[in-house]
Amino acid sequence: MQRSVRLKSFELVARDIDEVEVDLLHALSISVRWPHRPKDWDTLRRAGRGIVAVDGIGRVFGSAMWFPQGDDFATIGVVITTPRTQAQGGGRWLMDQVLEQCGDRNLALNATHAAYPLYVSLGFTTEEIVFMRQGEVPPALPAMPALDGELQALPSDRLKAIMALDRRAFGIDRERLLALLSANASIQTLSRGGEIVGYSMCREFGRGYVIGPMVARNDLDAVHLTAVHLRNLAGRFARVDTREKDGVFATFLEQCGLGIAETVTTMSKGRRFLNREENGPWVYGLAGHALS
Repeated sequence: MQRSVRLKSFELVARDIDEVEVDLLHALSISVRWPHRPKDWDTLRRAGRGIVAVDGIGRVFGSAMWFPQGDDFATIGVVITTPRTQAQGGGRWLMDQVLEQCGDRNLALNATHAAYPLYVSLGFTTEEIVFMRQGEVPPALPAMPALDGELQALPSDRLKAIMALDRRAFGIDRERLLALLSANASIQTLSRGGEIVGYSMCREFGRGYVIGPMVARNDLDAVHLTAVHLRNLAGRFARVDTREKDGVFATFLEQCGLGIAETVTTMSKGRRFLNREENGPWVYGLAGHALS
């Protein structure tokens, strides 16, 4: 694989993302108006692997990461190219590097509008649309439907209690990722008849807080698993990334001031990624665009 590329008047070299100062990665995300803070970059680097494109004096012009989940699956994300290199093939070169590292794993990613044609050309196929809902949480939440079950906080050292549920919803064992995210998150579970039927995490990210990952069996459960966190975030910025376009859950988020700011497209390469089971658990809130 070509470890360097010449784009017009400068040459870029691929370096391991762990070798680059986090402040330079932060500057890269700022350049494309992504919300990632230095702390968010640190979390991503602990969760996965990646490369950055640097020039001869160490300036960063792009990044791409992949996140192993299980033995034969990975998600790809944080694929960033600066405006100066976007039209010069820098994104394809970065993706070529990452795809080589991923080997024969099945893959999934969430494509921005700008990057979508590139991923199609690399053999990724479209599955679903993700709606990024965000905004300032109001002082009072809208009227809530009756709660069917019991909400409880879950300590991060008891993650085993939700792993089977998450595996069934996501399709892959992602215990390592959830352990990493839970270290700085509040976790709530929803139980019925002594069985955990849903859970949600809330953690600081970007401009405020992200609620996700979240697994629930239906819209009403998802509403309560979201509201339990939103009640503590009045006046703060919150975000939920969901594939629910309409319905009770989408309407609730809209009423809470979380309007659609952007959409991305879930795509896969290899076996199909999303397989919703009727009346089964479903990922109502993503862990993040890169992590799915």
